[in-house]
Amino acid sequence: MTYYPIFLKVKNRKCLLVGAGSVGIRKLKSILECDPEQVTVLDTAEPGPELQEISRDQRVIFEQRPFQDNDLDNVFIAFACTNNAELNRRMSELCAEKNILCNIADFPEGSNFIVPSVIRQGDLTLAVSSGGCTPAFTKRIRRELQDIFGPHYAAFITLMGRIRPLVLDLGKETSHNTALFRLLVGSPILDELEAGNMERVKQILADTLPQELVPRIPELIDELI
Repeated sequence: MTYYPIFLKVKNRKCLLVGAGSVGIRKLKSILECDPEQVTVLDTAEPGPELQEISRDQRVIFEQRPFQDNDLDNVFIAFACTNNAELNRRMSELCAEKNILCNIADFPEGSNFIVPSVIRQGDLTLAVSSGGCTPAFTKRIRRELQDIFGPHYAAFITLMGRIRPLVLDLGKETSHNTALFRLLVGSPILDELEAGNMERVKQILADTLPQELVPRIPELIDELI
């Protein structure tokens, strides 16, 4: 099966997670990184220490009880992480009826999306998927990519995120801005950030940015590394 790659915004959305074992806990942590309004977690077992700790987050509502059909009311995205095949299938069917995004652990045929292996460095997000064929291999690729894309990538993206609106506010032609952004991306700034050489970063910016922005370099590089 070929999946359409997408980055999904769950900020201020309500989510449901059924099954709070190791898989469920891992997915819960991932959801919370994306700032949902609320995540309702259902499990019939007593919450373990890790879930108790996570549940201190006010966005998490844990209820020790079985899943009910109306738990899906007003839910944007749902995760079924139980070892109960019948329950997982029921959730899959209900989500299909209600047009709710649903992921069933270890049952991609019953899901309308799968969760990739993810690498995050600040605002940089890399997602790797094998289409559900071999999650173990995607995890290996993720580990290899983590060695390549270090914290300096996050710093560079933060820097570019600060520069871009200032450049656009100058009101220059799109072709000028495009050329400038490409020049910055192709510059040694990334390497200098990795080396921690901020004096060199300041010099490159001074040589590259429009003169109107040169006085703002100290704020652009503030606390980058």
